[in-house]
Amino acid sequence: MVYEIPVTRARAELADLINRVVYGEERVVVTRHGKPLAALVSAADLDRLAALDAQEAAEVARPAASLGSVTSLPEPPPPADPFRFGIAAEHRPPGQPH
Repeated sequence: MVYEIPVTRARAELADLINRVVYGEERVVVTRHGKPLAALVSAADLDRLAALDAQEAAEVARPAASLGSVTSLPEPPPPADPFRFGIAAEHRPPGQPH
């Protein structure tokens, strides 16, 4: 269960909020102007979040080799003849005869 409380009230009731989180197995969302600002969660919830973060990081970092082989891609075509399309100019370094 999630319990929302404004930050001004949370300051005055911090000890009670901690008891709700630890013993009542609640999650407390501290709000400011009705918008979530922070959350109080149990240490067990925090451990679960850390495990999920680690699992997500491991999935992102898995090697590209595990994604499958790229040997099934078709061979690239051979280089085209530069004069095939009637190219009229080519680069010559300075000092070479035209």
